[in-house]
Amino acid sequence: MQPLHYAVVAYVRNSVGRFVEELRREVYPEHSHSPAHVSILPPRLITGSEAAALGTLEELCSTFQPFDIVLGDVDTFVPITPTVHIQVKEGAEQMRRLHDHLNRGSLEFLEPWAYRPHLTVVKLAADAEAQAAEALSRERWSRYRGPRTIRLDELTFVREGPHNRWVDLAPVHLGRQLTRPR
Repeated sequence: MQPLHYAVVAYVRNSVGRFVEELRREVYPEHSHSPAHVSILPPRLITGSEAAALGTLEELCSTFQPFDIVLGDVDTFVPITPTVHIQVKEGAEQMRRLHDHLNRGSLEFLEPWAYRPHLTVVKLAADAEAQAAEALSRERWSRYRGPRTIRLDELTFVREGPHNRWVDLAPVHLGRQLTRPR
């Protein structure tokens, strides 16, 4: 049995998330089950138990305040990987800081590629498919009139499951809310 991979994502549950999910259904119906999200910690092996990794995540998230990101243009990671995504135009540096902040302890992992903040539209099997999906995605995104801002205040710790699906393990909130005595 191969070791399981884990990730930390922020689900996009607003109109831009619905837009991406509808676009994904059109471009690659086989992955229409995947909810729109931005990855904070891409898939990785963890050291120790899930419980220890979750404890690390909760502790580190409590010290990082929520923030907004604004989406930019459609792009692709071709030729590195046949993935179509929407760039993060504003807030990318905060996402990088959050990524680096969380990439420690039992969650630390030497990633094969540099972290690039983005909202994935679809990951395909071949570069040519990705380039065709990029053209369609650009056209659709240019007509999208909804908000392009995403509030990052809750992350979700996820585990790789069967059939290209991910299992939610626990939501984790950014920042610590303290109630001061009166």
